[in-house]
Order: sequence, then C-alpha cells, then structure tokens
Amino acid sequence: MATSGKGGKSLVADRRYIAQKAATTGGRGTTPPRKPAPRKAAPKRSGNLLTRFITGIWRIIWGTFWRVGAVCGMVLAGIVFYFYQQLPPVNALLDGRAKGSVTLLDRNDTVFAWRGETFGGQITADTVSPYLLHAVIATEDKRFYQHFGVSPRGIASAISINLAAGRGPLEGNGGSTITQQVAKLLCLGVPYDPKQWKSEADYEADCRGGGVKRKLKEIPYAIAMEAKYTKEEILTIYFNRAYLGAGARGFEAAAQRYFGTSANDLTPAQAAMLAGLLKAPSKYAPTNNLKRAQDRANVIIDLMAEQGYLTAEEAADAKANPAQLSDAAQTKSGGFFADWVMETAPDFLTSTTTEDVIMRTTLDQKLQKDAEDALAWVFDNKVAKGSKAQAAIVVMSADGAVRAMVGGRKTENAGAFNRATQALRQTGSSFKPFVYAAALDLGWSPSDYVEDVPLTLHIPGSGAWTPDNYDKKFKGLITLTQALEESRNIPAVRVSEAVGREAVAKVAKGFGILNDIAPGPALALGASESTLIEMTGAYAGILNGGSAVTPYGLVELKLKGEEESLMGAGGGIGERVISENAAKLLTFMMFKAVESGTGTRARLEGRPAAGKTGTTSAARDAWFIGFTADYVTGVWIGYDDNTPLKGVTGGGLPAEIWHEVMTRVEDGVPVSELPLIVPEYRAPPNAGNASNQPVDPNAEFPQDPAVQQQPAEPSVPLMNPSDDQVEALLKDILKSGN
Repeated sequence: MATSGKGGKSLVADRRYIAQKAATTGGRGTTPPRKPAPRKAAPKRSGNLLTRFITGIWRIIWGTFWRVGAVCGMVLAGIVFYFYQQLPPVNALLDGRAKGSVTLLDRNDTVFAWRGETFGGQITADTVSPYLLHAVIATEDKRFYQHFGVSPRGIASAISINLAAGRGPLEGNGGSTITQQVAKLLCLGVPYDPKQWKSEADYEADCRGGGVKRKLKEIPYAIAMEAKYTKEEILTIYFNRAYLGAGARGFEAAAQRYFGTSANDLTPAQAAMLAGLLKAPSKYAPTNNLKRAQDRANVIIDLMAEQGYLTAEEAADAKANPAQLSDAAQTKSGGFFADWVMETAPDFLTSTTTEDVIMRTTLDQKLQKDAEDALAWVFDNKVAKGSKAQAAIVVMSADGAVRAMVGGRKTENAGAFNRATQALRQTGSSFKPFVYAAALDLGWSPSDYVEDVPLTLHIPGSGAWTPDNYDKKFKGLITLTQALEESRNIPAVRVSEAVGREAVAKVAKGFGILNDIAPGPALALGASESTLIEMTGAYAGILNGGSAVTPYGLVELKLKGEEESLMGAGGGIGERVISENAAKLLTFMMFKAVESGTGTRARLEGRPAAGKTGTTSAARDAWFIGFTADYVTGVWIGYDDNTPLKGVTGGGLPAEIWHEVMTRVEDGVPVSELPLIVPEYRAPPNAGNASNQPVDPNAEFPQDPAVQQQPAEPSVPLMNPSDDQVEALLKDILKSGN
C-alpha cells in the first residue's frame, strides 16, 4: 500500500491532483481571482426602416401561408378520402353508357352499320396492343407513370400556351393528365339523371366543362383515383370509356368500327389513328375525313418515335402504310336503309334501347354498292355538273325483301330525308300497269283492242275534261299491249272507265299503294301519290305472280349474346291480288314496253326485263320501275321543291339509271326467263282497217302490226275530276265487243 511522509513517494491520486492544479494555475501553485464575465453587447439593428417593414410583413405572410396551407392540405386530404371511399371497383366503371346500341347485320350476317353508342367489350391495359398503349401515353400524358394524378408542370405549360394564344388561363389546353381525363369521363362520380339533364349529350358536355370550379373538384378526384387504383386500372377505364367518334365508345368498339379488328391487334398506324381521335373525335373520325385522320396519325407516330416507342424504321413504315378503313366503314353501306329498318322496330328495342341489340336484315352490301355506283356514274357522265336534282333507288326481291336502298344524292342541303321511303310523289304513267292488271284479271287479253282517238268526258261540277297523248297524236284502234308499250294516255283512261275506277283502285291498294287514290278518271294516268318503296313493292307483286308484298328489311332482332329472337321478319308475301295468269300476261305487256316501247333505254343485253316508265305533269317527277326474274328495282328522279325537270322523262335518265343498276346487280348471275305468258294474237275487229297488216312470223312474240319502235313518253293531265260517270261514256269505250 502506498504511503506518504518524509522521503516517501506520493500517492497516485496526489500526483494527479498536483498536476491538475499546476495546469490551472500556470504552474505557480496559486489560484488567480476569477474575472467577471463580460456583458454581451445588445445586437445592432441592421437595415433601414423599409427593410425592417418588409421583413415583418413577409414573416406575417409566411406564417399565414403555412398555416393556411396546412388547413388546405387537411381539407384536400379530407376531400380525397371522401372521393376514395366513393370510388367503386374498376369493373363497374368500364361501360358507362346510359343507353345501348344496335348492330345491324346484312343478309350474310356481316356488320354494315351501327346505331347508338357501341361498346365493343371490355379490354384491359394488359391485353391491348402495346402500340395503342404507347400511342395514348405519348399523345396524352408522357409523364403518366411519374405523377400522382395531377401534373403541375403540365398545368403550368397549358396556362402558358393559353395566355400566349390570347385565351384565358384555363381556356383551350387544360394540361389534364390521363387520370384527370378519366375523372371527367366518370363525371367526378355524378351519375346521369334524366331529370337534371335534357339528354345524355348535355350530361356529358357538362362533365367535360372546364373552369376553375371544375378543376378544384377534378384534382382531388384524380388524386383519389391514383390512391384507389393502379396505373394499369386507370388506363383500363380510359380505354373502355373514351369516346372515339362515329358512336364508338371505347377503343375496342372504335377498332371494330373503323378497322374491323380488335384493339388487341392494332398496328402502329391504326393505333396512332385511334389515339389521334382523343383530341377531337368527330373532327378526326376517319369516316368523316380519312386524309385528315391519317395526317393526325402521322403526328402521333412522330411523338411515339421521339419518346422511344417506335424505331425510325417502324415510324417510317407506319407513315408509308397509313391505316385504312374496313370495307363496311369505307362504303358506309346502307345509311338510308339502316335508318329505315330501325323505324320498323319498336323504339324501346332501337332508338331508346338500354340493351345491346343485334338486328339481322335483308340488305345485300354488294347490291347496295352497285346501286350507289350506278347513280353516281349516271350523274357524273350524263347530267350537267352541279345539278341539284335528287334521285332514289330501291332494289328488292319478289317477296318484298329490300336488298338495297339509296334515299338521295349527296348534294348541298340534301339532309337525311329518305326520298325512297318518305317522299310522296305523283306516280304518272308508272301507275298504268294497275289499270291493265284490273282488266286482265277480269278476263281481258293483251291482244284485245282499244281506241286511241280524241276523248272528252263531261265531269259534273268541273266541266269538260279532254285527256291527250304526250305526242299529241292518235293511233286509232290498237291493242292493250301497244297502249301500255307506248304509254298512251287515252287508251288507259278508256280501259279504266270500262272496268271501273273502283276495280283499278282496289288492285292498286291490294298491291300496296296505301295513300288515297285520285277519285276521278285521271287516276288511270297516275294522278295519285305514292312512295318509291310502295311502287317497287307493288311491281314485286306482279313479278311473284299476283300476290301482294309488304316491303321489309328486318329479318330478326335479338339481344346481344342471346339466342332467343325478340322479333322476326316484318313483311313478305301476302294475299293474292290478281290471278297468276293475269300477272303473267301483264308481265308480257311490260316486257314489250322495255323491248320496243318507252323503256328501251332500260333494256339489258341478253337478259329479259319488264318495266314501265312514268312522267308526271310538268315533268316534276320521272320514274322507271322494272324487274328481271331475280330483282325488282325502282328509280325516281325529281327536285325536292317540285321544280320541273328539264328534258327528263321516265324513259330517259330513270331508265338509264335502272339499266346501270341492273347491269351491275345481275353481273355474274345466270340468266333466267321472265314468268310471262305470250297472248294469242287477235285480228282487229274491222277487217278493212289500214292497221290490219300481216303479223311478222319471225318476231320473237306475236305482236299487233301497229307497234312503233320509239314512242314518246306521256304526261299526266293537270285536272283531277270527280267520280261521276258521264252518260255517254259507254259509247266511247272498247269497240271490240268486250
């Protein structure tokens, strides 16, 4: 143990103490007096009074700002949480249509038209073509995967662009992200209420509205979506709900409508075109202007290449081979037909349906294109440029199944008025077959004779009525065949008066002329009005052997995905109107009208055809309706405002259009003979009459000797007398003993 004392060593603790003391006393062994701590000087105030004032204001502002910001942040968080709680599962948001759609199929079950907003079926961001995914990202939101639903940089850029363009900061470009666009598509969770909005279109317009108030709601909703859904789920909603023009809702419906393919199989050019529609669907719809849609697609292709989604070679190939419309989309087949057939079914299954409906129809797209091309060719080659004359065409089978329909030419202010089904026009001489049908059904023969001499009927209350022939000439005693063949007016009136106007009207109504029949003797000359589809259907009754038909386009209607039919065909062959023998004799007479009468311009090379021309008073309407063994086709030409046609008769342009239509329609179809009966020849009642000439034994059919090859086209008298019979009428009718 260490000790202390003389000569002894000091303890360790003592040595430490001495060393510490020496260090604090400077080695002097004494402790100096402690000096008092100096006072700190008061800080000097820097800057002048203005600087101090600004600093104080800033401190107040900053303090207020972060406190307000904290409050706003909490409010925003609360709103986001509220929206987050309201958001439904993704699958419930993919089909947001308030109404369903109608998909129309032709006779071969190929889609040719749509009505309403179609939804092609659910697709996901994982299954769509990668080209489509990249095209949408490159076009609409290239930082989609980096932001949280809102892009401050995008909003700032949009405000800058708008101000530079002289617009308001939120007018025009909105800087919206894809998530914000989806928020608009969902209308910020507000469902469609027909009591609040006049229509679904008004509802969607309100949802797409801009402004500060809308943005303040849109931002927290977008953030809530980012919190609720994955990026892929947000894209899935977008792909299914975006409107892409032509009634297509979602990219799957658009891909099917424009290209006839699935959104999963789109090429770069097709994907770019669809992505380009997002900016302005109606403007850039390829069915509206294909070239404009292709130019817009090229802009998207450049964006995809810049952002690395396409190589230079892929971009060049996409531009060199732009997307093209499918056949159905390109031809726009059956627009008038589709509108017409939609009207034949109940509204709750068509225009106001809440379900997706499939409608099978009678349309033949090949025949539809034939009719459209024929009409265009005639007006391009045989009508003065800029003509505003309108035309309509109906092609149907003998049972009334409508195969093609052209409701009008595409001219300025033409509108969507369907002249084939809606226009009531005077029928002119195209009505005359019903006069002769009534006579033939009563046992008359096409070889019977009738006088073509001046005739005056005294109509009580109206005075004298004197019909005239178009050429102002009279042929004397001629056969019924020649009378129809040359479309002579006076013989038609005589036959009508002989068999009775009531009988003629009954036949016409039986064949489907539903409007009021003119009551006076002028009914024989087509003073009554009808539509082209009615007249074509009536002629179909002659072709099928004398039975009425109801023109129809609907074959079957059912809900999409269902097998059970909700509706069947709405027309077809009905009751017999005239005997089959009478129908076949009338077909012979109409055959002669095409072969050597007023309808020679309609004659088909190597194929028998029958028909009848028609021109109304002052040439306001011109008709040609005829048939082969395969199809019945009706053609009408006129002006919507009833302006008279110049130099046009039924045997002119209408017959030429008919010829062009049927030449195309019958191309490749085996030749079939018409169902006709050649009547037995009868000599004129007056053996010494100059018209009693020998019959040509080499003629294809026996014919009366008074036939002329190029007769003129008749017109309809302007008067429309009453039903009263004239006392001396029987003296002026047929002198053949009938």
